[in-house]
Amino acid sequence: MQPITDKHTAKKPANLSINKELLAEARALKINLSATLEQALTEKIRTERRKQWLEDNQHAIDACNELAENSGLFADKHRAF
Repeated sequence: MQPITDKHTAKKPANLSINKELLAEARALKINLSATLEQALTEKIRTERRKQWLEDNQHAIDACNELAENSGLFADKHRAF
């Protein structure tokens, strides 16, 4: 899968609020907050982009499925299932 951003993109400081117990536990476990947030955001962005793409293309997907249902597929005669 294609990365969301270039790995070498400059980092930018950001302020955010986090549950103090979660923060304490993460620090105790030496969890890298920046890396963890980047991973979580990357997955969330992928999920949201996919959801948006499906919404944007739902009409075309439905039309393609309807065409296949009504007319069959080009290689139907070669299918083994």
